[in-house]
Amino acid sequence: MQIDLIETFLDLMETRSFNRTAERLNVTQSTVSHRVKALETEFNRKLFVRGKGGTVPTAAGLRLLDHAKALQSQWHEAARAVEAAGAYERAMRIGMQHDVAEMIAGRFLKAVRTELPATSIYLEADYSAQMNRDLGAGDLDLAVLYTPHHLADLYYERVGEVSYVLVTTNATSVSEVRPENYIHANYSPAFDRAHRLALPQFSSAPVATGRNLILADLLKMLGGAAYVTRATAAELAVSGIAKPVHDAPDIAQSVYAATNVRSRHAHQHRRLIAILSQLVSEAGES
Repeated sequence: MQIDLIETFLDLMETRSFNRTAERLNVTQSTVSHRVKALETEFNRKLFVRGKGGTVPTAAGLRLLDHAKALQSQWHEAARAVEAAGAYERAMRIGMQHDVAEMIAGRFLKAVRTELPATSIYLEADYSAQMNRDLGAGDLDLAVLYTPHHLADLYYERVGEVSYVLVTTNATSVSEVRPENYIHANYSPAFDRAHRLALPQFSSAPVATGRNLILADLLKMLGGAAYVTRATAAELAVSGIAKPVHDAPDIAQSVYAATNVRSRHAHQHRRLIAILSQLVSEAGES
């Protein structure tokens, strides 16, 4: 199986440009053309038509799309299984939203080792947009994220929520927080919408980031006010760096587990999602 042909086809379906696909795959344009030609020869059908308006998939190309995605996903699964052969019965790659990983990664891996001792786990922290892409490409088996993209071949399940609290180093109420000292937390589109509704006066800020760990460090270095997780708010209060703003609303961010639709009922995935639900719930209460 020549996976490079399939991955070139899928990238071209996304970019609709031989030049752009060549850049993204770090190959020459002629290599892209040869790979597409090889697929077209294999199927005896034209897959793309190139014209002044760009590259357009044919009816055959559109019909191949879903099958190509499945082939790519199965290839990556097979590659991971072969890599882990002889050591564990199964290998899984899991992505986790940065802030969630900060709160539960250690306890999650400890629980997984107990519940699924025959499964090896690779865990990485990332943002939702990249994890959705990696799931679709078959590079992840499971993701814990803030923003579902609801792609046709992916399944999303809400596993809880994370509460964010407004803290400040130099004020006691919302009215005393100065916009020029405000650090904007942009954890997700849903969080940003809730923030704009709750505190529209702080929608524009000189500094912004999407990670709780960075927000906490900025508060230590710059001072001001920002939304951080409830656990971080407690740590900042104990250390005397910042304290909660008593009249500011907490903002809840939903957490989702995502996987391929074919894996949604698999035993390993159900156990992992059950563990995640419990740990996220515990983290939200702390």
